[in-house]
Amino acid sequence: MPLKLSFGRLLTAGLLAGLIAGLLAGGFAYLTGEPRIDAAIAIEEQNTLAHGAAGGGEELVSRETQKNIGLTLATTLYGIALGGFLATAYALLRRRLHTSSDTRAALGLATAALTGIVLIPWLKYPPNPPAVGDPATIRQRTISYLALLALGLVAIWAGVLAARTQTQEWRRATAGTLAFLIVVTIAYTLLPATNEVPDTFPADLLWQFRLASLGTQVVLFSALGLAFAGLLHRLATSKPATVDA
Repeated sequence: MPLKLSFGRLLTAGLLAGLIAGLLAGGFAYLTGEPRIDAAIAIEEQNTLAHGAAGGGEELVSRETQKNIGLTLATTLYGIALGGFLATAYALLRRRLHTSSDTRAALGLATAALTGIVLIPWLKYPPNPPAVGDPATIRQRTISYLALLALGLVAIWAGVLAARTQTQEWRRATAGTLAFLIVVTIAYTLLPATNEVPDTFPADLLWQFRLASLGTQVVLFSALGLAFAGLLHRLATSKPATVDA
């Protein structure tokens, strides 16, 4: 039976889980992503000098500050925000998740979020290092990315609804998968493709950066789901038992 906790306690658990996840993701990004960003920036500076242009001028925030403080601060704040959203989603959707396990409910929501707002956009619009891309198309790329992010969540929702129209397990899996893939295929077909990576940019460096970026998100959402589930379990075992009848 699902726990019956006040929204304040759920939100506190979500924010704490987000803090933990953000710190872990920041550490992962520092170890795997920052060396690739440094390499990409070095290539950009070499290209700038080769074309006889002046340097980029004085930085508003130094690169070292960005790496050592800015990165961890950004992932931590992002994790805390996601933790708040996860707790809110849990409070609103818990009764509709059709599971008696709070751990499965928490991990299911985190997995759905990872799939809808990370994996689906990543496959269509994989991230590029900061030194790659045309600044003139930032607005168009941002709109396309946000549209795909929303459609990714719609795909998850469509898959769940389709699965619940069936009674047999294999039919639920088939219906859910088909509905999910139909929405994703439509989204991928309608939204424009972008490829602004210069042919001269090292393919292995680009691939390593993209994997590091995806790995950071996987660490973040995995840690968020596990930490939130763990905190829910702690609340369930430390408080006087109050559950839904």
